[in-house]
Amino acid sequence: MTKKDYAIRWEALRKEAAEASEKEPLLGSLLKQMVLEHDCFEQALTAVLANRCLFIHECINLRQAITEALEKDEGIAQSAMDDLAAIVDKDPATGNLLEPFLFYKGYHSLELHRVAHRLWVDGRRYLACYIQSRVSQLYGVDIHPAARIGKGIFIDHATGLVVGETAVVEDNVSILHGVTLGGTGKETGKRHPTVRKNCLLGANSTVLGNIVVGEGSVIGAGSVVLHAVPPHSIAAGVPATNKGNISISEPANSMDQIFDDYVI
Repeated sequence: MTKKDYAIRWEALRKEAAEASEKEPLLGSLLKQMVLEHDCFEQALTAVLANRCLFIHECINLRQAITEALEKDEGIAQSAMDDLAAIVDKDPATGNLLEPFLFYKGYHSLELHRVAHRLWVDGRRYLACYIQSRVSQLYGVDIHPAARIGKGIFIDHATGLVVGETAVVEDNVSILHGVTLGGTGKETGKRHPTVRKNCLLGANSTVLGNIVVGEGSVIGAGSVVLHAVPPHSIAAGVPATNKGNISISEPANSMDQIFDDYVI
């Protein structure tokens, strides 16, 4: 996403918030605190994430920690904007930027993970684990702070998502609820999956071990994947087997889990 596109989306988000405030006055205070009183997307993102992650009476200045993470790593806000755009592009239930920014737990849990990952990398592991724990409590989403996740990620519904410590998810991946990217036992080192870009991981699918899900592949809903998945192919079943290659390059964008139409 270019700087111009980034600025355009921020202005669009502010416009949507102003219009929503007029249509629904009961949300006026919330929209002001989360969007309208801020000068930039980074400030608004900090407000939303801190508000969602805290207890009502909280002794931790989490807003300060989020602000510091965003200032230290400009890629967090850039990725968060790319994630927001991906939701609008891929989710037929979403008609604007404001709804996912304020209300979608998949979006909130992912952006809080980005902050936790920055803290983890900086050696602030206890605070990173605190954020992970709060996200798990709030949303039923458990992403280890060390996991590496790209941009343009769409996590739909999100409930039950588990991502292990050494997992890697590249850019433009769509993930449905109940997905597990896990290990197979007590081995050490790289022990969780790597998901290449443009993949679609179906609802309640499980991928285990240090294996690679190839670029542009689909994991069928409810499947258990124990072996590497070739690029641009479909893995489905328990245990999953290769069901053939697919004719589209970016199934993450199609979001089509009934994949008969594009099997080669």
